[in-house]
Amino acid sequence: MTAEQGPPVHAHFSRDPLAYAAFRPRYPEDLFTWLAGQVKRHALAWDCATGTGQVASGLARHFARVVATDLSAAQVAAAPPHPRIEYRAAPAHESGLAAGTVDLVTVAQALHWIEPESFYAEARRVAAIGAAIAAWTYGLPAVAPEVDRLLGHFYREVVGEFWPAERVHVERGYADLPFPFQPLAAPRFTIEASLDLPALLGYVGTWSATRRYLEARGEDPVPELGKALADSWGEPGAARPVRWPLVMRAGRLA
Repeated sequence: MTAEQGPPVHAHFSRDPLAYAAFRPRYPEDLFTWLAGQVKRHALAWDCATGTGQVASGLARHFARVVATDLSAAQVAAAPPHPRIEYRAAPAHESGLAAGTVDLVTVAQALHWIEPESFYAEARRVAAIGAAIAAWTYGLPAVAPEVDRLLGHFYREVVGEFWPAERVHVERGYADLPFPFQPLAAPRFTIEASLDLPALLGYVGTWSATRRYLEARGEDPVPELGKALADSWGEPGAARPVRWPLVMRAGRLA
């Protein structure tokens, strides 16, 4: 994969936020229950780089108020409204939150896009006593051996050169990113979904590399992937279990 200079971070996810909202996987409820259990107070959570609010909506079941920020105004505009969630278009280092008010900071599938030191400084500034921070990521989904092989080939050989350089941190499970907090031992969480073939292809279409391929080559690579998957999938409308194991780093902020 190349380390070429790409467009601004928000450009990777601003072009079709409705597809992002429709096809990105939803996180399991046990993840949010565990997160809420790491803090004593549940007045305010900050979900940084919220996208279209997948994490914010889960946090809202456990916190009185959630502020969800994202650099992309288009993404937050596509997030579903919720009475306990306030969406803001804002960079990670300028949340607009008052100092000492936040009980939990989360950043899902986005820490690799953020300049860590300025974000961590902002997280420390807004943290209330006893606050925690959690960042997690996931890579390729697991379906079945032949499906996984074809997805892996598409990921590496078809759109591989179009992945932004930051993608390497996802592949390494954030192990190379700084995380200067007292660690919290997190259990293993897995996203589980039941998807038919069009839904899986819709998800692949939200990848930043897929979008960059389309812009560079003028053609969408996803239909060819669909043809390649057809035989191993079977009936396209048949739902199959899909799993994304999460890798998490969590710690105590204050």
